[in-house]
Amino acid sequence: MLFRARLGTFLTFALAGLLTGVWVARMPALAGKFGTSESEIGIVVLIWGLGAIVAMQGLRAVIARAGSRAVLRVALPLTALSYVGVALAPTYGLLLAAVAVFGMTFGITDIAMNAQGSVVEQAYRRSIMSGMHAGWCVGAMTGGLFGVVTAAVGLGFTETVLIAAILVLPVGLALGRTYLTDPAAPAEAGTGRRARRLPVAVYLIGVLAFIAFMTEGSIADWSGLLLHDELGASQAVAAFGYPMFELAMLFGRLVGDRVRMRLGTRRMLTGAGIGTALGMTVVVLAPSAPVAIAGFFLTGLVVCTVVPTTISLAGTAAPGRPAAAVAQVGAMGYGGLLLGPVVVGFLGDATSLRVGVGVVVVLALMIAVGARYVPLGASEIGAAGPAGDPAGDPAVHAPEGAVAAGGAAVPAGSPAPGEPRTEPVAA
Repeated sequence: MLFRARLGTFLTFALAGLLTGVWVARMPALAGKFGTSESEIGIVVLIWGLGAIVAMQGLRAVIARAGSRAVLRVALPLTALSYVGVALAPTYGLLLAAVAVFGMTFGITDIAMNAQGSVVEQAYRRSIMSGMHAGWCVGAMTGGLFGVVTAAVGLGFTETVLIAAILVLPVGLALGRTYLTDPAAPAEAGTGRRARRLPVAVYLIGVLAFIAFMTEGSIADWSGLLLHDELGASQAVAAFGYPMFELAMLFGRLVGDRVRMRLGTRRMLTGAGIGTALGMTVVVLAPSAPVAIAGFFLTGLVVCTVVPTTISLAGTAAPGRPAAAVAQVGAMGYGGLLLGPVVVGFLGDATSLRVGVGVVVVLALMIAVGARYVPLGASEIGAAGPAGDPAGDPAVHAPEGAVAAGGAAVPAGSPAPGEPRTEPVAA
């Protein structure tokens, strides 16, 4: 039962990643279909993000009452159907309307699948969210490679997206049977506005999540156009940049928990920021497409640990309210996911895409600097480990009987399972 739920949630993350991977890999084909400029493509991405945020904020209470299982059973198939609208939009104006609907359904799917991942994780009583993140990478990489193949055989944006939607819909419907029922939420102490307040630490973590999502979103949405427009790569080669980035993300997330255990949270985040800056410097200065693709691979290998770590920290920053803390950090992260590609697009129009994508180097250095100010979770403080010391890391040391997300007691020596989430999270 638990394995089936874990596999079903993993595949849900993979399907969401696949839709994103196809969308990103065929972005040059989308621009060619409507003859749009880089800033107009930036508006498309902006509309998608706004749709997601509006839906997530407007339906947050409904999701909390209905539970992730019920919401996900509806939201995932609706996301595939809205993808059809994006594929068939005949004009730029109708494309914006279709993208808004797609963003709304995708945003609801995103928050629901992460909540379901947390439910499964609590049932396992150990951390498995990194594996869920890896599922997203598998899907995104597969979607990107699907974009490569369809571009190579001459299929346009419409045909590619339509085929992807048709493939995802029946699988999404079938996965609804695998999800677990959400546990009853524990009663919160206090009443009124004060009971709903989150610690300042949650918002500090949210700032780092904002920067990390901004970085990932900029790379994802503009890698193809950078390779195609600036380096003269064909659409097939340009579509290869994003799946290489996601392949590296997959490798990094498969070992990310062990790296965090060995280095500690702050040191790992600092290294991830510096490594991301170096990788993107290679991309910006690349003389050819293969060198830039290698830079994207290096970037994905190190940046992949930042988002899961911020969500993990959020789960420990508000004892008794991990879901609310994760939702807040996720909402702030989505703001970065929304803003980053838009900034790159407008800078690309004003100067060049090299300069626009170069913003990621600055963002990565901000991650490295901000890592030293990451607040310690309750278990880190209790462990009394110095900053950056593995002994003070919740992924390594949790006191016996510590309370995990959802109120489950963690046996001595077990990793705390309070790490809800991934690419992109919503509130």
